[in-house]
Amino acid sequence: MTQTRLVTDDMLARLPAPVQRYLHYAGVVGKPWIETVRLTYEGRFRTAPDKPWMPITATQFYTTTPPRFLWKARFKMAGLPLMNASDTFKDGHGHMHGKLIGLFTVVDGRGDEVDQGTMVRYLQEMTWFPAAYLSDYITWSGVDDHCADVTLSAYGKQVAAHVYFDDAGRMLSFVARRYGEFNGTFVVKPWSTPTTQYGQFDGVRVPVAGQGVWQLEDGDFAYIDVRLNSLAYNVPIPTF
Repeated sequence: MTQTRLVTDDMLARLPAPVQRYLHYAGVVGKPWIETVRLTYEGRFRTAPDKPWMPITATQFYTTTPPRFLWKARFKMAGLPLMNASDTFKDGHGHMHGKLIGLFTVVDGRGDEVDQGTMVRYLQEMTWFPAAYLSDYITWSGVDDHCADVTLSAYGKQVAAHVYFDDAGRMLSFVARRYGEFNGTFVVKPWSTPTTQYGQFDGVRVPVAGQGVWQLEDGDFAYIDVRLNSLAYNVPIPTF
């Protein structure tokens, strides 16, 4: 029988103080190492500040060794589930794909900019499986008692972010420079993910509600607002 690898206090010992506080708050010490993740969420999404919100439901799968994800979502338009979308991060590459009424491709994004954007997304979404922030491909450096910088190095590439924490150890926000598509052109913009509520799944405290926000020249643009419905670790997931 293979012995289950557990997260220990020693694994946290050299981390910056706010990161240690965060991982203790999350409750990862004494828990099994996370290899796979399956989660679902619902919320709303819009494509521009002047566009209407669309209801969204999503299922997402992750692996931690190596870092990868598969995201599948359905959007309602005029109250009808008319658009399906997927986003993958695998072998250092991202691919965004969307179809309207299952027939017409409306999004098919690949390339260096998509790769960077999906890699930043993976780094941020690790907050749903925080033990993975102890992985060999993650580096933390302290800024002050409430902020630390985190870097993901994998597939010959790097992405980084500033992460902010409160006194209790909750991650409040993740701020990075990320490629996004604006008016048909990919541009690097500040991107943040403020957390509005924490909850507990499988004995681990994680964000259960929050937003994705582009910080644009004419003001912040919150484009997604989600609430976590389910979360499970070390479960079978599809091959992707």
